[in-house]
Amino acid sequence: MRTRKSPRATAVAACLVIMALGGALLSGCGSTEPRNLIDSIRSGSVILGTKYDQPGLGQRNPDKTVTGFDPAVSEYVVNYIADQQKVPHPKITWRETPSAQRETLIDNGEVDMIAATYSINAARSKKVDFAGPYLINYQGLLVRSDDDSIKTLTDLENGKKLCSVTGSTPAQNVKKQLPGVQLQEYDSYSSCVEGLRRGKVDALTTDEVILAGYAKFWEGEFKLVDMTYPNAYCGSKEYEGETVDNYIKAGTPFSTERYGIGMAKGTTEAVNAVNEALRAMMRPEGPDSPWQQALRTNIGNSTVDKMIDRVGDGSTYKFTPTPGDLAFVKPTPGKPCPAGSK
Repeated sequence: MRTRKSPRATAVAACLVIMALGGALLSGCGSTEPRNLIDSIRSGSVILGTKYDQPGLGQRNPDKTVTGFDPAVSEYVVNYIADQQKVPHPKITWRETPSAQRETLIDNGEVDMIAATYSINAARSKKVDFAGPYLINYQGLLVRSDDDSIKTLTDLENGKKLCSVTGSTPAQNVKKQLPGVQLQEYDSYSSCVEGLRRGKVDALTTDEVILAGYAKFWEGEFKLVDMTYPNAYCGSKEYEGETVDNYIKAGTPFSTERYGIGMAKGTTEAVNAVNEALRAMMRPEGPDSPWQQALRTNIGNSTVDKMIDRVGDGSTYKFTPTPGDLAFVKPTPGKPCPAGSK
């Protein structure tokens, strides 16, 4: 049986032939091996991945500059590491990294690292190494600023239309809790925002920091509403190969996402260096840290203040992440459901 060669193997074989013929056109034979951030910083040039279409988080401007919280974190990280390595700050080339392509771009050596609303989870951790988290985020609702009819999640059942991206986890989370919601699924969050502006839908749901970016971009048009479980929920989850109870109290946030910086597997030195840089960015603790200043600049003071204010004794919310602590990735046992709750 003839074995089909992979595209990477074919490309390497072609380059070997070219080299054997004297090296002509060798410049077309770029490496497809994963990059190492430390080596790239030492060489003076890095390729950083981010989003281009999310105001406040990662956006490419008409003048081709890239702005947002994720790029600000990336720039701080590579410049901090350069200082620690006692080399000049590297030249930065930005690369758009859509969600579905992130692991492939890292594995193919097309980027050194990616900070692009990249939630750390167990499945992704098998494919890439993560530094971080550098942001703790929750699912939220975006509504028009003049709409006072939606103050809690249950208000969506009163004939309201909720928008999210087709097949997205946030949309399905809401549907499970509120089967009566009129869910409108669009192909992008920007389409949902336009639908919300035009009154075709009444609310949009996804990560709150993404929503905050849109709210800041369309100043005065929108406001954010927290999303928590309106009722106690008795569900199930997988734990160590078994399906176990998972009881969620009313008032618990719908989802907790922790954004990380993705790099090639096995780049432990780079991961440790990025975590050190993130910890430095968060000092001193409070509004004077470069981390919080970047967050305020890009998603707005009112949103950051709200994120801080809801954290307190007994709160299920957190604000400040702990770079390098990935214990949350490991599966945890569910909470037993009270008798009769099923």
